[in-house]
Amino acid sequence: MKKNKISKNWINKQHRDIYVRKSKIEGYRSRAIYKLEEIDQKFKILKEVHTAIDLGAAPGSWSQYLSEKILNGKILAIDLLEFKKINKVHQIIGDFSKEESKQKIIEHFDKKVDLVVSDMAVNTTGNKNLDSIVTGELCLDAMIFAKNQLNHKGKFISKLFMGSSFNEVVSEAKKIFKEVRVFKPPSSRKDSKESFIICKILR
Repeated sequence: MKKNKISKNWINKQHRDIYVRKSKIEGYRSRAIYKLEEIDQKFKILKEVHTAIDLGAAPGSWSQYLSEKILNGKILAIDLLEFKKINKVHQIIGDFSKEESKQKIIEHFDKKVDLVVSDMAVNTTGNKNLDSIVTGELCLDAMIFAKNQLNHKGKFISKLFMGSSFNEVVSEAKKIFKEVRVFKPPSSRKDSKESFIICKILR
């Protein structure tokens, strides 16, 4: 009964959510589109970007946004789940954490890229500290990958949960990038512990 009640509460919250309604009206696959849009508006992450990698891309709303903004470029999306094809986006179905998946991404590009974005997160357990640790590990994995694949002026954006691993991730980012900011977009739910780390220019 408790699980059913939680499910009903989630469905009711979705119906009331203006960003969910807006995404349906505007033809986007999820409300997450507006988080990336707000990050871009504030930090100009897509300025002079021609190549981009979207990690944990399903259902594809961030890739949709990238495909609209990067007019003459190369975009790759990877996720465990297959999602409906997006124009100008090459899709890889696989586990980003596996070396073979990373190798496929590298082989798709013939040079260093301009941007790596990651909305990867594990399914939340209710244990906020555990969720923070596991999502922090995903963020660090994506960050190390970005370090090796970005050009000198490259940018890295990733989801990050407030918690015990937060300071470790920010500290590591500052060792790799010259500019590091943490931002919670207005479209993030108020009760969510998520923020996003925005990193620019490799050291």
